[in-house]
Amino acid sequence: MIVKIVEKDDEYYKIADLVDSLKKSSKVDESGAIFTFEGIVRGKEKDLNVDKLILSTPDKEKTENELKLIAESVKSKFGVFEIAIIHYIGEFYTGDTLFLVAVLGPHRNETLDALKETIEKTKFDLEFKKEEISNTGTKIIMAGG
Repeated sequence: MIVKIVEKDDEYYKIADLVDSLKKSSKVDESGAIFTFEGIVRGKEKDLNVDKLILSTPDKEKTENELKLIAESVKSKFGVFEIAIIHYIGEFYTGDTLFLVAVLGPHRNETLDALKETIEKTKFDLEFKKEEISNTGTKIIMAGG
């Protein structure tokens, strides 16, 4: 199972890499679903054009360990077999990938629910600082912690 916080230019993963890792699971024969999510940088919001986004965390190792706990907790709660997660940190531009999740499960309903919960817990429970540099200035958004 891949669960990592990755500096943007240190390693590169695609959704296909996560799916391939899930398909190597010993539980693949019992599986009926893989759901994936790719979060990207949005360049436009109401009255706002984002030039770049800087995403950081104060303690990469701690955040990665907390991400692993989220994956284990969601696996247990929904009875899915594997969850693979990559969350990038660094400097990003419109369309850049920030966050990848893939979930392997026995059926579509619990697998999709597990994907949704993984996304929400990662967004709200982990300590990330997002600096959004736009045509209106810089906005700092803190999450989790």
